[in-house]
Amino acid sequence: MHAPELTPAYQKDIEISVVVPVFNEAPNLDVLTERLTGVLNSFGKTYEIVLVDDGSADGTLNKIKSIADNLPAVKGLALSRNFGHQIALTAGLEHANGNVIITLDGDLQHPPELIPQLYQKYQEGFDIVNTLRLETADAGFMKNATSAGFYKIINTLSDIEIVPGSADYRLMSRKAADAFLTLRERDRFTRGLVSWMGFNQAFIPYEAERRNAGKSKYTVRKMVRFALDGLTSFSSRPLRMPLYLGIVFAFFGLVYTVYAVVNFSLGHTMPGWTSLLIVTLLIGGVQMISLGIIGEYLARVYNESKARPLYFIKDKTPNI
Repeated sequence: MHAPELTPAYQKDIEISVVVPVFNEAPNLDVLTERLTGVLNSFGKTYEIVLVDDGSADGTLNKIKSIADNLPAVKGLALSRNFGHQIALTAGLEHANGNVIITLDGDLQHPPELIPQLYQKYQEGFDIVNTLRLETADAGFMKNATSAGFYKIINTLSDIEIVPGSADYRLMSRKAADAFLTLRERDRFTRGLVSWMGFNQAFIPYEAERRNAGKSKYTVRKMVRFALDGLTSFSSRPLRMPLYLGIVFAFFGLVYTVYAVVNFSLGHTMPGWTSLLIVTLLIGGVQMISLGIIGEYLARVYNESKARPLYFIKDKTPNI
């Protein structure tokens, strides 16, 4: 790869910033930056590529520094530990200088070749241009099914609508990005925040590629956490569910009480062990679920009340 010509205009006025959060993606970075620079050089506009190392342990930071030495447009930022994809994304946005900011993942499942279409939509007057994933090359049936179920649930329960298949591959104008950065909540669900913000938004469909190297960092635990963040960030309806369940169980309890009293008055024997066990388990289960829901919301309030910084930076390239 050859370093693009670094002009004074590049230093003073950057048109396009590309922000890429990366976690243990060292094997992908050469291909990623080569494809990005190939696309961005074709624009004939000034640009920067901000790579955010989210606490990697595979030499990602050293790889970023090596690439930045050869490509002045590449800038690197290393967080002090693994704060999570959504926080790393925010850190990159805070250090991006472009009039237009594009965010994408570092595993190359977000094709850089889609960037011209995003920019074209921006030129048509859209402040936010989202992408819509039609299909993922290496996604199995279970992943597709759980993803569809997640969007169905969150759109049913939340006060905003999130388009199924939407991803964190998007373009934001400077105005939209600055507005997004005023949202300082810690348990972040970026797709929901972007939908909540409003502005003129458009969608461009794409087919996700296979990972270039490595494996997905989204474990089942992280996906569950991500889903809970999305649900609890934009809906208070789960907090009302225990009330509705309580009314339902109270009604059936009243009906069962009448039934038991009538049978007792008629002198019928009431063994009761099986029914008592079932009722106890059902009510106990509902109570535990209710406490869990309340606990999720209290945890969010607790996290916000501490008012800690979203992240810390331990290192960065000299050009950032």
